[in-house]
This record gives sequence, C-alpha cells and structure tokens, in this order.
Amino acid sequence: MSGMRIVFRGIVQGVGFRPAVYKSASELGLSGQVWNDGPDVIAEVSDGDLFLNSFLSCIPPLARIDRMITSAWSPAGGGFRILPSVRGMHGVSVPTDAAICKNCLDDMKEGRRAGYPFTSCTDCGPRFTLLRDTPYDRAFTAMSDFGLCPECAKEYSDPENRRFHHQTICCPRCGPKYRLTDSGGNEIPGDPVSIFSDMLARGKIGVVKGWGGMHICCTAENIKKMRGWYGREQKPFALMVRDTDAVRRYGSPSPAEMEELASPHRPIVLISKKQSDVTDLLSPGLNNVGIFLPYTGIQHLIFRYLGDDALLMTSANMPGEPMIIGDGEILKIGADAYLLHDQPIINRADDSVIRMFGTHRSFIRKSRGHVPSFISTDLRGSAVAVGAQENLTGSVAAGGSIYPTQHIGDGNGLGVPEYLEDSVRMHMKLLGCEPQAVAMDMHPGYANRDFARRLSEEYGSELIEVQHHWAHAASLMADNSKDCVAALTLDGSGYGSDGTVWGGEVLISDLLSFSRIAHLEEIPLLGSEKALYDLRRLRFAIDTMNKEHNGSFSDEEASILGKMMKNSVKCSSMGRLIDALSYSLGICSVRTYDGEPAMKLEPLLESGRLIEGFETEISNGTIRTAHLFSGIKKGQRPADVAYSIVYNVMKCLTESAADAADSKGIGALGITGGVSYNSTVCRIFSETAGNSGHELIFHRSIPNGDGGISAGQAAVALKRIG
Repeated sequence: MSGMRIVFRGIVQGVGFRPAVYKSASELGLSGQVWNDGPDVIAEVSDGDLFLNSFLSCIPPLARIDRMITSAWSPAGGGFRILPSVRGMHGVSVPTDAAICKNCLDDMKEGRRAGYPFTSCTDCGPRFTLLRDTPYDRAFTAMSDFGLCPECAKEYSDPENRRFHHQTICCPRCGPKYRLTDSGGNEIPGDPVSIFSDMLARGKIGVVKGWGGMHICCTAENIKKMRGWYGREQKPFALMVRDTDAVRRYGSPSPAEMEELASPHRPIVLISKKQSDVTDLLSPGLNNVGIFLPYTGIQHLIFRYLGDDALLMTSANMPGEPMIIGDGEILKIGADAYLLHDQPIINRADDSVIRMFGTHRSFIRKSRGHVPSFISTDLRGSAVAVGAQENLTGSVAAGGSIYPTQHIGDGNGLGVPEYLEDSVRMHMKLLGCEPQAVAMDMHPGYANRDFARRLSEEYGSELIEVQHHWAHAASLMADNSKDCVAALTLDGSGYGSDGTVWGGEVLISDLLSFSRIAHLEEIPLLGSEKALYDLRRLRFAIDTMNKEHNGSFSDEEASILGKMMKNSVKCSSMGRLIDALSYSLGICSVRTYDGEPAMKLEPLLESGRLIEGFETEISNGTIRTAHLFSGIKKGQRPADVAYSIVYNVMKCLTESAADAADSKGIGALGITGGVSYNSTVCRIFSETAGNSGHELIFHRSIPNGDGGISAGQAAVALKRIG
C-alpha cells in the first residue's frame, strides 16, 4: 500500500467529481481527502493504485480526465474527507450546460420536486451559464443567494445521494421560482406554467426565460403570425419538438443526426425536412429544417401542459442585438406573455447549431451546450483574439489551449461589441490570462478593433492584424493539429491584403505566413454593400464584363452602374459567385438574411448533374468565372446549370490546391469558410481531391464560418510570440 497525491485535470468540476472520489475511496476503506484547487481536483489517498483501479472505471458521466499528475503522499490515517475548495491556479474545468437527465425528469413527476423546473443533479443541468468564477462552488454561481433548506442540505451531505455536493441543488422551498407577466409586466396570478401553455395554445406569442437566455415561442400553427409580428419573413426558424417521435414527423434524421439531437448538448440540428405546411413556413425554399429537443425542466413542463408536439423557439433579441437576459429589458420585445424566473443569467448563450455530413459534424454556431470548450495546441504563451464581424466570437489562449467564446452575434449590432468584451474578459478571468498578444482582423471598419487596441494597451501586448482568410486556414490547422495546409478558403467576403475583397482563395498556409496561390476572377461590387443585398447588381457587373446587355435596370440606372464598374471594389468571393448564380436561375433576387441566396440554391445543387458548356480554366492564378454565365441558355434544367458551374469552379480550385501542395511538399488539403457548410461543395471537393494522395481535412470542433476566425487568429498570435 502506497499513499498517492493525484492532480486531476480536465472537466472535473461541477460534475460530481469530488463526491465520486469520496464514494470510491470510502467504499475501499481508504483514508485521505479531496478538494477543488482552482480548475483542478486534488485527491490524496492512502493506496493510490487500488483507488485508481476502482475509480477510473466509474467516473461521473459529464466528467472528462485529460491529465493526471501523481506523486507520493504520506497518509496520516483517519477516514476520507471532502475539504473546502482552494482558489489556486486559474483554468477552466467547468462542463457545458447539460440537458436535464431522466432521473431528474422522474423527480419532477412526483415527490417534493414534482413540477419544479429547476430540478437538476450532478449529472445534468446548467453550469457555464450560471458561473461567475472558479472553483465551481455555489458561492461563485447564480445560486449564491439561494440558501439550502434542511431537506436539500441533507441530500447535499449524503454520500449515497446523487445530489451529494451538487452545487446548484434546490427545491420549490429554497430555490428559484417562475412567475408569469403580461405584455406590460404585470404579474398574472395562478400557476404560471399551465397558464402560459394555455396562452400559447390559444395563439399567443410568449417569451420564456431559460438557462442562458430567453426564447420567443409560439405553436407551429402560428408560425405565419410570428413571421409578421417579428418582421422575419424568410429567415429560417428552429422547431423544438416534444420527443424523438415528433422529430420524425417533421424531418428525416440520419442515425448520426438523431444521436446529436438526443445528446446532453441538445443542439439545433439541421435535418432533411418532410414537406408540410409547417416545415415550409419554418424554412422557406430550403430542403432542411432546424430541430431540437427540450433540455430544461421548464421546456418539458410546457410540453406536459401543451397538447401540441412542437413549438417554434427562437432567441429573444431585437434584430441585430444580443439575446436579452434582463427581466425588465425583455418587455420591449412586445410579446403577449412572459414566463420569467428570479435566477440571474450570468453568461448568455444562444442554442448551438450543427449540420452533419454523414458522420462528420460541422458547427454553424457553437454556444450553449458546447461552451466552454478548447482546442489543444503545442503553442505556449497567452493571447486574445477578437474575431471578425459577422457570426462573431472571441478566443482566449492560455496554458496550451485555445478557448473560443460562445457565439456573440454580428459586430455592427447594438450592444454586440460590449457583449464580446464581457465574454472575452470572463474567459480571461477564468483562465487567468494576461495576453502577450492581441489579434484582430485587417478590415479597418470592424467595430471590435477598438476593443483589441484597448486590450493591447491595457496589457502592453503586441497588436497583430491577421488577414481574414489566413485566419480561416489557421483555424482549420488548429482544428486538425496541422502545421501547414493547402486550403480552399471560401466565404462571402473578407478584407484582402491587397485591398480587394477575397472569398474564393487557394492559400498555402502555416501559422507564420501564407501565400495566395489562386483565386476566383474578380467581380466589381457595384455600390459596395448594396451589391450584397440587391443581387441584380452582381449580374449586371458580370454581364458588363461579358459585354452583354442587362435589362434589369432602366437606361439611367444602367448608365450610372456602368460608370461604377472601374472604381468599385473588386471581389473574388465564392459566396458572391453563388449569389449571382442563385439570382440568375430565379431562385433569389434579394438577400434578406446572411447566406439566403446560397442556402436556397442548395436544393438545386443536390439534384443537379454535370452537363457540358460550363468548363473553366485558370490563368496566372485567376480562375475564370464571368464567362460561365454566358453559357446559361433557355431549356436547360436550372439544377444542372447550378451544379455544372459550381462543379467546374470547385474542380479548378481543388486541383490548384493539390498542385500547390505537391510543389511545396504539403500533405494536407482542406476546405474552410462559410461556403464549406454547403454539402454539395464539400462533396465535389472530396471527390476531386480524393485520388490526389493528400490527407483531406475538415472542421471538427471549430465553426467553418466566421465563428471560427478568432480561434485561427489566436493560433497565429501564439505562433508569433512563441
């Protein structure tokens, strides 16, 4: 028998780790103690080998051990104890919010927690969204003002109870409570949940406060009403459904998609939709629909009272602004009823959104249920990155890991820069990060550059500009632990190092530098931002390049646009090319939300076949694209035209990347950027590059789109200071 001191690192706080250590050691008759030390858990046991052989086979379900550091320890005798936490070194070991477990749902059916929506245990419930600081003790959570009643205190102290040392333990007697108010904030008497559910059933629009924010909701029969009320005529909504049977009534999930839907993370998953009035209203013009399952006690209770099997659920925010978390502020939404509780939301977090390609998972939005999370790296030092502009995140790097923040929003929105700063500083506090470098995008107009400058001055840090598409490639490398890559960086737009707008690039990249090997032909953006929304302008520019007549504008308008051709900013974007194609095939003429033209073109791409007449070529690193639109003729299947143009452009991009990788001795080919969410684009890339002899890499944990930019910036910054 030899005493051992064990330092556990990983997801070891807020998951019942200390109680599990206590129970295992006590059952073996061992002496010692266990305690939280900053982000770590430290155990001292009288027989380390015996303990580990038993304990490692039964760690709590939400726990994850990344590393164990062992050393000799001299036992002092006595029993085994859980000691008070110590605020040691910084770091994040707190798990993500996890959906309410089956045992707690059973507790909500009868007994003293019957109907109580804040029921949770060591295996489930909110974590990050209610955390103020580490170690993960009640005093550092949103539950600090809720003292334990005698019955909860007894459970908390009982090693045989699954709520033993559960930091957010509570019940109707001592925990948070819901209340129902009308549109003016006046409390409505009676049972709040049953009345709220009845109001939804009668066609009302409600707001319900949850773990990391609030949702606007209505029944599926009232989606059209919601669109008019919320001013969101085309952008897809997500549907929360009662159970897995209901999932299959609205869509056709694959086994991998169903596994994600039912996971404790409970993300919104885009699945193939079954055509119906409901799904057509949910995602107009798309072939998929966002579905998710209930994950909080209150959501299950609403479905218990509600006869319907589905609710439209969308984040409660004013357009362009962060999700609202204040009980007073939410009234400006103008809903019919508000189901609110008195527990503060510390860290807001929108629902995560994922899309599966076979068994491969891509994050469209990584937030609630998947934050905090980190990417391990061999790079040392500390850095902060503030991301791009749309689908914004920040990242904080320290201790050999890069921690992206939760999804923040679009940088121009009211309150978004402040939300970014709050989230970044929260992560800095949890990690104890004093950045040696601060990274930002090159675009001079991005609002978050002000925060980057202030942070750099505050810490005396090096301020680093990282080109947008280099950051995409760097995020792909970090996501796959690669030192270099030949990457297709395909998105809507990003500020290029030559002052033009990029978005259809082949880059050879490591973390110190990049070279632009090939790119799509540049198209003038007539009116700059206006061309992103009025897609006629894209086609006018292309027709002018082809010396063809365009009849979409009056003679006077055409004359003005023609004069703008020479001086307008040039754009090599794959996203804009797809936008122009979507318009040219009659799919979408005006972009009302981010990605709309490309998303509505995707059903055509999936059903198209390759036809002749849309071949292209590369000359001096430029892949010709404008001439492809001259090949569009009457009588051709739009799906075939769409597929053939995208296929030939992707083939040229991919072959350029493979050739460049061969010449540079690079083994990995990858694809990144918002366009890489398109399943047909990824399939063409895979098929074209499949026989090239290179390893094909895709995103796994970092979002493909601009939500991954900050992680790439952080990786570049760490390499710079390393």
